Amino acid sequence: MSRTPTSLLLAGALLSLAACSTPRPLVHGAPAAPGMVVAAPGAEAVPADDNLNAVLWVQKAQEYRALTLQTWRMAAATLDRALADPQWTALLPGEGAELQKPGLKPAVIVDIDETVLDNSPFQARGVLDGTSYKEEDWAAWVAEKQARPVPGALEFARAASARGVTLLYISNRTEQMKADTLENLRAVGFPVADDGVYLGKGMDVPGCTRTGDDKGCRRIKVASHYRVLMQVGDQITDFGQPRSNDNADRDALLSGHDGWIGERWFMLPGPTYGGYESAAVGNAHGLSGEQRRARKRAALEPAR
Repeated sequence: MSRTPTSLLLAGALLSLAACSTPRPLVHGAPAAPGMVVAAPGAEAVPADDNLNAVLWVQKAQEYRALTLQTWRMAAATLDRALADPQWTALLPGEGAELQKPGLKPAVIVDIDETVLDNSPFQARGVLDGTSYKEEDWAAWVAEKQARPVPGALEFARAASARGVTLLYISNRTEQMKADTLENLRAVGFPVADDGVYLGKGMDVPGCTRTGDDKGCRRIKVASHYRVLMQVGDQITDFGQPRSNDNADRDALLSGHDGWIGERWFMLPGPTYGGYESAAVGNAHGLSGEQRRARKRAALEPAR
């Protein structure tokens, strides 16, 4: 029996591998781009979703959990120092700082969504269903009372409560969502001193004119009753109100008080939504998904 030379067998194997590894053309012979997922023939293409990676990161990334734990632990480590300094406050002038007095009860202001409660299951639902944000869907999710604690938040809340520090929840959930939200907070173990610690969007504060989602009036409301040791949130507006939502004014608020970051203001990662996105598209409302995506692409600063 004759035998095929080894060199011929090797050449044939290499040719077969090369044929198998050649990418199938996507359209009219154009090769697939590196890293592109090519749908199987007849399969429906999955529409682009700007939130896919962000929600996946929040739910699956060890780095997300590390960052939230780090932030909450830094805040807990600062509690004793803040309590010991009778002049310490995390409020800005015009937003309650002038009302702060040493004898007031100590408190920490926390945002709720993506700060103490994780709403990524709601965000994931939208990604998988291909739906955009709607107020009625959000209200239905709040009514489900299924949000879980952001990693590290519950441990901080317990440490603060053990030191006699009250948690004040200033949120842009509405006043109508108070009962459901407080039930959710209590169910997962957060301290709720009384219903008055929830200050939702739409709350009227005598003598203060509120603008949109501005939390400034609500900060003023608590300033005469509590000495605010720190504020914790996932957006810059959880600490103070910029003159506008333009990037220049947002930058000015941060740069003017960057020494307070990690001292009196503690920021959590919140990639799934926020004022930063509106600022990037010029605070324009009513844009289609494609229009928003085009403006966001135009806002990028690439290396060329």
